[in-house]
Amino acid sequence: MSIHPTATVSKRSEIASSAIIGPYTLIGDGVSIGENTELKSHVSVMGQTKIGKNNQIYPFSVIGGPPQDISYKNESTRLIIGDNNIIRENCTLSTGTVRGRSVTEVGNENLIMAYSHVAHDCKLGDKILMANGAQLAGHVFIDNNATLGGFSLIHQFVRLGKYSFTSMGSAINKDLPPYCLASGNYARAIGLNRVGLRRIGMRREVIDALAKVFRLLVQRRNSPEEELDILRSRFSEVNEFVTFVKESQRGILRTHLKART
Repeated sequence: MSIHPTATVSKRSEIASSAIIGPYTLIGDGVSIGENTELKSHVSVMGQTKIGKNNQIYPFSVIGGPPQDISYKNESTRLIIGDNNIIRENCTLSTGTVRGRSVTEVGNENLIMAYSHVAHDCKLGDKILMANGAQLAGHVFIDNNATLGGFSLIHQFVRLGKYSFTSMGSAINKDLPPYCLASGNYARAIGLNRVGLRRIGMRREVIDALAKVFRLLVQRRNSPEEELDILRSRFSEVNEFVTFVKESQRGILRTHLKART
């Protein structure tokens, strides 16, 4: 392994032989770092943190720091990061809490840009893009291939479906169904993520079917009980959309915000 002489590495950590530990990096007790993962410089990794293979972590990021939760009493909770992720400068990723899932999870092939935050008990899938300054509160779930625009703010316990997209500065306080686009503070669901869906080669007939479901369940504001049981499709993407809405605990983002009183 390559460990810079200015780095501080605990003897009670596990570092793969091909990992690269850059200057002024701190590796604490209980940390595990996989093959070919590179910590560029000035990175702090602490807690019960496991980092997989082929990750790149940039300067001044804090990985596995204790959760920012007043209920946390120094319990042994975890952070698990998969393979082939890029975590840019000044990012913070916290471990879980015993009141949550006791673990924060980040999947594979994600790009987390500078100044982003992943709070305790979050679960991120694969191939997610968090643009600069995106902030996740605790217990957030993000499915595969979602994109968070710069400075997006995601409320605790919110779910973002696969291939969803939040525009710059969005404040998301309810669940965003898969394939949808959200914008605003507070955010509205303003339509399908059509650009993203065309880029992945989704067929026009599938996009049209999703657009119909979006109109029924998001724009018309019908009670889910009135619509969900009859909205079944030969397209798996439509069925995923319907299931997401049916299982939502916080409620989903709508096209129109409720009037404030």
